[in-house]
Amino acid sequence: MKTGAFQTGIYPNYLAEIGVTDGQAREKVNKAFETIFFDPEEGFCHHTEEDAWCMVDTGNIDARTEGMSYGMMMCVQMDRKDIFDRLWTFSERYMLMKDGPNRGYFRWSVHIDGSTNSEGPAPDGEEYFAMALFMASARWGDGEGSFNYSARAREILRHAVHQHEIVTGGEPMWEPENKYIRFVPGMKISDPSYHLPHFYELFALKADEEDRPFWKQAAEASRKYIEISAHPETGLSPEYADYYGKTVLLFRKPWVYYSDAYRVAENIALDHIWFGPEPALDAVETRIQDFFDGQDMEDLRAYELDGTPQNEPAMHPTAIKAVLGAASVGSSSKARTRFLKQFAEMPLRRGVRRYYDNCLYFFCLLMLTGNYRIYI
Repeated sequence: MKTGAFQTGIYPNYLAEIGVTDGQAREKVNKAFETIFFDPEEGFCHHTEEDAWCMVDTGNIDARTEGMSYGMMMCVQMDRKDIFDRLWTFSERYMLMKDGPNRGYFRWSVHIDGSTNSEGPAPDGEEYFAMALFMASARWGDGEGSFNYSARAREILRHAVHQHEIVTGGEPMWEPENKYIRFVPGMKISDPSYHLPHFYELFALKADEEDRPFWKQAAEASRKYIEISAHPETGLSPEYADYYGKTVLLFRKPWVYYSDAYRVAENIALDHIWFGPEPALDAVETRIQDFFDGQDMEDLRAYELDGTPQNEPAMHPTAIKAVLGAASVGSSSKARTRFLKQFAEMPLRRGVRRYYDNCLYFFCLLMLTGNYRIYI
């Protein structure tokens, strides 16, 4: 029987293991949120218009569906409907595609003034949009039009599963046969960090009724995929992989365990918190912590899946350290307390590359303090 928060309603403060009280934990969460959204130097929320704000990828100076949907999830967790609605307005106004084979999807990247930067979508944005919208509906109720949150969430998922049936020339975001999320709709490969079985469990309750069995199957398929794509000794996952979990190299990048891949450990941890332990996935977390316990944390690199360092420094070292903290949720590594302590003592990243690192940091902070909750 499952024993996660979905069944019990209990969200532990894991940082209490190293002496962080619930009050101190909540103070850390509030301070990080205020920094991300309002700090004039270190924040990355841009006020494009009075009613339309965007999360800025500070390394590329654009707005991405990844960051927009992350920001919306942060806001629903923090009960900030005012900011949520501004982010969603920007997304609907400037990112939603109205024609062509991608009609109903969102441009994965636009300039911060809203002008078009891409005509293609990224499925990780869509799944976070849908989950944030369902949770917004549960916390604040549905409004009209774009603010009929649950209706828009169902519409997003409808397109993601049935785009090839809805739009001429369209491609779905999920593979119909194996229920794996695709890296992009037109490519029959995946990205292990896109797999969010804990979201799909909830989609199986809230999506169009005829698609609910699909999402339940997708949750189980994704847990298996996360397992098979992780290295059997190090636990490291590739950024991109085929449907058998084997590494695929894209964009002329030879780096394997790199930016996208860090999210796998975070995703396993949240699945554990919400829906209970999965021994095979908790074992992945143990292997990841065991591997990094032997690395120089001040010289983190890109790595081959077997742990061989590559000739490329990690672009997002704070993100690596954050997800190592999150991995302590299910890990049985002797290093789990070390990584919890490292996380608790680590500040938000400053400087040009702070966007991605601090998004992952904030989600890990929410889950490790018992504040990443299900609203459904």
